[in-house]
Parts: sequence; structure tokens; C-alpha cells
Amino acid sequence: MRQSIAIVGALAIVIGSLCGQAAAKDAATAEFDKFREVMEDSNPAELFEAKGEDLWQAKRGPKQVALAESCDLGLGIGVVKGAYVQMPRYFADAGKVMDAERRIVWCMVEKQGFSAEELFRTPFANENFTPEPTSLVTYVAGASRNMKIAVPISEPHVQDTYQLGREVFSFRAGPYDFACATCHGEDGKRIRMQQLPNLAKKDEAIRAYQGWPGYRMTGGFMLTQQWRMNDCFRQQRFPEPRYLSDTVTSLLTYLTANANGNVYKGPGIKR
Repeated sequence: MRQSIAIVGALAIVIGSLCGQAAAKDAATAEFDKFREVMEDSNPAELFEAKGEDLWQAKRGPKQVALAESCDLGLGIGVVKGAYVQMPRYFADAGKVMDAERRIVWCMVEKQGFSAEELFRTPFANENFTPEPTSLVTYVAGASRNMKIAVPISEPHVQDTYQLGREVFSFRAGPYDFACATCHGEDGKRIRMQQLPNLAKKDEAIRAYQGWPGYRMTGGFMLTQQWRMNDCFRQQRFPEPRYLSDTVTSLLTYLTANANGNVYKGPGIKR
């Protein structure tokens, strides 16, 4: 009897300790969220939005055409307000479902005459370089600030892409037998101090979308959702997908449509 009481007491101490650690981590997360909220009052992402607007309006490329007079993001040529939160969507002229970055790069190649090979060579930002599509995506995203996410999930092509994205999300492979769902398919998971949202749930899926494109404080540069998906593959020890691949589009469709109805706050700040 005394042994049973001792075991129960020990378990209570362990559980209490774990609960205390979880509470401390939750407090740390809350403090960081407060810090990020303060920082976003003077978010450097605004500089990239301004650069993107200039790029959107300028006549550029071998064809000397402006995206503002040639690129349709789904709401009409040149219309950016509200476009970001309604993508990924199907574009008949390209015959593909596209997120904002994929569509913008398509327009740069097809409408302005830029080289796809050149654009694909260095697609993501670093401390010394910001790809033009990154600034353009940031501008387009900013034009949907405080609007509800509304991916047209009932459209057949989008629905097919969504279903593929759900399969990719749950597909386990690689040296560690990981899937996206390994970290983001259950409630209550974390890595160190970071809470991991269950991205299959609507009330948490917004966390895969909110704040992207995001200014990375630890590096001082701007990153997009395309980069984020690529980095998730890298962390799973998968081969990194080709820039603007169908696989990444399907994942973005799944994650974004799961967040439908939530309000997008605009480009944000990331660690």
C-alpha cells in the first residue's frame, strides 16, 4: 500500500513538473507573440511592399510591359486588392492551379518575357539578395490585408489539387519516415519552445498562412510561403522540391483552404 502511494506521489510530481514546463513554454510563446505584435507596428515588410508596387507598375522585361497592365491574378488584369486571399486558384490560360508566387512568376515569363531559368536559379532571399518575385508577392499580399481567406475550393481543379495536397501532407517517407502530419497532424505537439499547430483543423490552419510573406528577424530578409514549404521538405530530409512545383502548390492549396474564413492580417514578422 505504501509503495502504491509512493508511486502515485512520484507520478504526481512528474506530471506537475511537466505541466509547469508546459505552462512556462506557453508563457514564453505568449511573450514572443506580444513582442512580435509590437514589432509589426514598424514592420520592415512595408519596404518590400513598396518595392513590389514599383515593380508591379513598371514597364519591364524584354517585352517592356507592366504587370499592372498584363497580369491577371484572378480578379481581372492588374487587380491586386483581395487577390492574394483567393489563391491558390485555377487559371485557364496556364492550365494550372497557382498560388500568388507561382502566378506572378508565370506573368513575368509569359507577359514580360523574363527568363524562367534565371528566375528559378536563385528563387529565395538571403542576407544579400531579394528576388523580385518576393517583393512582388509581398506587395500583392499586402493588398489583401484584413480580408477573409476565400480559396475557391468548390472549383473542380482546385478541389483535385486540394485532395492531392492532403495526400502529400500525410505521406511518410525519407530517412526518418516523416510526413508534414508528423509534426502538424495532431494537437499539442511542440519543438523546443515552439508550439506546432494541427494544420488539418480550421482554427489552427491559419497559423500556416498568417504572417507570410514574413520578414525574418534573425536574418533580416523577406521570405514567402514557397520558401516555407521548401524548408519543411528540407527538415524532413526529403529532396527539396523544384521551385513552384505542383507538389508545393498542392500543399499550399490544402493548407490555405483549411484556413478559409479566417482573416489575413498581411505580411508579418518571423523569427
